[in-house]
Amino acid sequence: MTIAPGRPRHDHPARPAAQWAAARMLAHTLPAALPEESVPLAAATGRTLAAPLRAAVPLPGFDNSAMDGYAVRGDGPWRVVDRVLAGRTHAVASLVAHTAVEVATGAPVPDGADRVVPYEAADRTGDVVRATPGDRRHIRRAGEYAQPGQELAPAGSRVTPTTVGLAASVGLDALTVHARPRVRLVVSGDELVHTGLPRWGRVRDAIGPMLGPLLPAWGAVLLDSRMVGDDPDWFAEAIADSTADADVTIVCGASSVGPADGLHSSLRRLRAVVHVDDVACRPGHPQVLAQVGPRWIVGLPGNPYAALVAALTLVDPMLAALAGRSLAELDAAVLAGPLRPDDLNTRIVPVRRRDGQLRLVEGAHPGYLGAAATADAFAVVLPGWQPGDGVGLLTLP
Repeated sequence: MTIAPGRPRHDHPARPAAQWAAARMLAHTLPAALPEESVPLAAATGRTLAAPLRAAVPLPGFDNSAMDGYAVRGDGPWRVVDRVLAGRTHAVASLVAHTAVEVATGAPVPDGADRVVPYEAADRTGDVVRATPGDRRHIRRAGEYAQPGQELAPAGSRVTPTTVGLAASVGLDALTVHARPRVRLVVSGDELVHTGLPRWGRVRDAIGPMLGPLLPAWGAVLLDSRMVGDDPDWFAEAIADSTADADVTIVCGASSVGPADGLHSSLRRLRAVVHVDDVACRPGHPQVLAQVGPRWIVGLPGNPYAALVAALTLVDPMLAALAGRSLAELDAAVLAGPLRPDDLNTRIVPVRRRDGQLRLVEGAHPGYLGAAATADAFAVVLPGWQPGDGVGLLTLP
């Protein structure tokens, strides 16, 4: 599907647009994962394991009680000979038959203990405990959950707060993860203003503020956001400068073929390889995926909802690949309510869950984020879809 750059697109016959699913897959399969690095647990959440998480110590590290109660040996009644709380670091005397040690949850149980009788199942008078034997032993044996060197999470797993807790529980202080992709936004357009009320003929930039928090949620490091006008020399220079240190340069606007759209001419000047040039989806079809050496350039449309669709199509899968993650599978659902079929293009439409059904959010337009802002997800409606057919679901973090 690689398409080599040629003359400006409006000077030659249009090439076929890539199908949406193929473009999304290509954005994930082309990039190689970034190098690995070791980071402390406090900085690991959201990263992707580059090496398996392996236990450094057994878990539990010693036989311990799963309940507050009495560790006993043999048949009751039992005589209580000691009391052990969690945190005890010296050895506990071995039990002999018909004796017990009062224990707290997590406290070490003495050698010879058969089980722990919970307080609620015990009847104690003085130093004597009686209980009806139960089926559960309530003792966690050393190494029962994990042995040293045992793999607990494979490479490629996303590090969650739970993963961090697991790593800490087996004695780790750091995890080996892939580096985070470094991303820069290049927001283009002479008509854009970035603060305050736009005067007549100007518009506020909505794409930069939208992608600013979205990119870190997708695992990227946002280096900065640069604003450029429509001057072709400035535009090309901004992209060239960005590729010096950014793994991915996202160009907002200028990806189409209008008189002020300078992305394609800049890519030719950079001798970039263009892998995707237009995608058969609505909205968001003027999308570009290009490569300059190990660096990547993604062109998004200038309309904000169309830009969001393009980011879901190309940016999210690319960042997942660079971070070493697999491509997320789309949840399947059935869309209720009317939707105009399209036999040629994949449609990405905002939807909301109501009363157990997935319903279309009305009022979606390429240049307006109102429907997207109130959506629970975005339905991927394939060409030829008919009412009752299934759809895939894209979600935002």
